[in-house]
Amino acid sequence: TYFEENPLRENAKACDSNETEKPNIYTPLKERKADFLDKNQGCCSTSAPQSRSKSQYQSSTEKQSQPLAKNDTESQNGSHKMWTLLLVLLISVPLLYVLWSGIPDGTSSKRDAEILQAFRARMEKLKNTYQSQDPNLWRRARASLEKRLNSSHVHLEPAILLLTAGQEAEKALRCLSNEIANAFASSQNATTISINAVDKAVLNSDLVKLEVDTELSSGFSEGKKVAVVHRFESLPAGSTLIFYKYCDHENAAFKDVALLLTVLLDEQSLRKSLTFQEVEEKVRDFLWAKFTSSDVPSSYNGMDTDKLSGLWSRISHLVLPVRPEKGLPLEGCT
Repeated sequence: TYFEENPLRENAKACDSNETEKPNIYTPLKERKADFLDKNQGCCSTSAPQSRSKSQYQSSTEKQSQPLAKNDTESQNGSHKMWTLLLVLLISVPLLYVLWSGIPDGTSSKRDAEILQAFRARMEKLKNTYQSQDPNLWRRARASLEKRLNSSHVHLEPAILLLTAGQEAEKALRCLSNEIANAFASSQNATTISINAVDKAVLNSDLVKLEVDTELSSGFSEGKKVAVVHRFESLPAGSTLIFYKYCDHENAAFKDVALLLTVLLDEQSLRKSLTFQEVEEKVRDFLWAKFTSSDVPSSYNGMDTDKLSGLWSRISHLVLPVRPEKGLPLEGCT
């Protein structure tokens, strides 16, 4: 059925359509579908800039995270290099010190060579003078004393020589001990400490102990390099304990020095057939009888078997027999 519209009513509809456009229920399905597609396309077009901005944000975040990761890697590498350098220093510094300390200084090496040469020359001269002595005496005495003439070596204990003789070689014993001590000292431009035990034989043991300690301590402190104690067996028994301090294997008060002790036996002579071991045993038995049979009371400063054993172990490093010499002057030794 068709109804013709009134012109006035059409004009009113036109005005109403300008104000508000209402959906027409009579619009064909195809047109409504087209409108729907156009709206969806518009929505997609509006969301596309958002997705592009999101991707741009992600890319910018990735770009910002890349320098941070790079900085972390560089800091780790720097820390690793620092620890490596520190480890190298900890290893190389002690190694260089050991190598450097092991290399002898040219000046000290030259001086050691000069001292050693001077000492050997003096000992060779003595050997030509004291021709009656056993060749082993010279060899052993030189070997023991030359160790103290090398300043590059660490000295753990002093050189201890005990020279002994029978009554017939008393003069040779006194002279030879002095000559060896002077050879050792003069090669180092030093002097000798000389102690005569016979002069102290009748004195109080404690007093002698103090005197000997003072003479040795002051002499070595002043730069003297060797001490000779003549007639060691004449010292009061208790006073000999002071040599614990100077002849100890590990804790001697002075380690770069030498001590020469002489013991004159009661026997008239020492047989040449005696070995060095037999001579050592003879001296030990002699001192044992001499010191333990004395009238000194058994006290801290007195002598007993245990103390004498400790003393003997310290002074018996090298026991050398001295033979009598012909041609020595009545006064003096040369």
